[in-house]
Amino acid sequence: MKAAVEKLDKNQVLLEVEVEAPRVQKAIDQAYRRLVKQVNIPGFRKGKAPRFILEQYIGKEPIYNEAAEIVIPPAYEEAVAEHQLEPIDRPEVEIVKVEDGEPLVFKARVEVKPEVQLGPYTGLEVERQEVEVTEADIDAYLKRLQERYAELEVIEDEPAAAGDIVTIDFKGTVDGQPYPGMEGNNYPLELGSGTFITGFEEQLVGARVNEERTVNVTFPSDYHEKDLAGKEAVFQVTVRGIKRKKLAPLDDEFAKDVSECETLADLRQDIRRRLEESQKQRVEAAVRQAVVEKAVAAATVELPEVMVERRIDARIRELERNLQAREMTLEEFLKNTDKTIGDLEKEFRPGAERDVKTELVLEAIARAENIQPSQEEIDAEIERMARIFRQDPDTVRKNLGDLSVLKYDIMIKKTIDFLVEHSKPVPPREQGAAGETAETAEATPA
Repeated sequence: MKAAVEKLDKNQVLLEVEVEAPRVQKAIDQAYRRLVKQVNIPGFRKGKAPRFILEQYIGKEPIYNEAAEIVIPPAYEEAVAEHQLEPIDRPEVEIVKVEDGEPLVFKARVEVKPEVQLGPYTGLEVERQEVEVTEADIDAYLKRLQERYAELEVIEDEPAAAGDIVTIDFKGTVDGQPYPGMEGNNYPLELGSGTFITGFEEQLVGARVNEERTVNVTFPSDYHEKDLAGKEAVFQVTVRGIKRKKLAPLDDEFAKDVSECETLADLRQDIRRRLEESQKQRVEAAVRQAVVEKAVAAATVELPEVMVERRIDARIRELERNLQAREMTLEEFLKNTDKTIGDLEKEFRPGAERDVKTELVLEAIARAENIQPSQEEIDAEIERMARIFRQDPDTVRKNLGDLSVLKYDIMIKKTIDFLVEHSKPVPPREQGAAGETAETAEATPA
């Protein structure tokens, strides 16, 4: 097989491929065997007519076209591999010549990944926050634990206060008319949690059990339901019950109840360790993001529209899956937000363009530095996935198929590792961004 490539405009190339005559003849014979089984020819059993009879009945062109469909796909893939092309769309194929005893010639016009003009990507200055957990951070985390493990004490003779959990019946109206979804019974609501519209919870502070109150609120102008945006609403609310959190004292017994630690001092050390580890992860993630953004910003590349459109479609599909988890369809979301698919595509385009450029630049850096996953790294990742999914590594390997996606993911991770290793950490301009508090920490002491 012979293949020549010609570069065209806008990241397109033209492949001209010549497939050797014996291979073509074999495909023609195979095409005849396929077609003769599909055609009823008078005087012959199905599949038994000689080729010249079949040609008289349907002509040579269908046989040649069938042969071309047999030959061209693998020949195209071979030509792409030979010239190390990376197609990003389906090729436009034109058959130039196909006949008995002659080579088959075809042309394939296809868009490929563009060339990336890399800028500086080593020695990039990246701010790295210092990891520091203060006693105040630990105190705040302990306060959060107190809240989490607090006992709820029923309040009968006192008014509700901020932080109390009230059980309410409520029914709301807009313009004097009931509105779907604006009513409920025995609904638990923590006053001050910000669960309801601004102003709702504040108007229940001071209410007593079985007290009825009229609550007036105004929906925000940017409220997700356009029919309610900026509207005034009136709720009739009955407080059915009040519960107040009773915080346990911070002592050794508390430490034993909420963790595997024996003393409060041990618990504080455990919290410090966990907050420090969490901060390290957050700092590392911020460094990785920053160094990638700088390397991408320094590079120049013409973004292929087909890749951008695919990324936009992927974002819309992801949105649709998230909506399904909330039992909402994409159509309902668009109606509630007064948007169209075109609006979503416009909103998602900047992010999609950023993602595509990042992908292309990281791939180009990987090529420039010859970064590839080793067999040991592939095996280790499969072992890790097997532990997560509680499956045998061989089962995971089989389910992954040809491992191309896994290899690509490892390559990208190694490329980012390379950028971080060859970056230049500098002190942050403003301290405090990396600090973690009880509100942001998610770790739970063991």
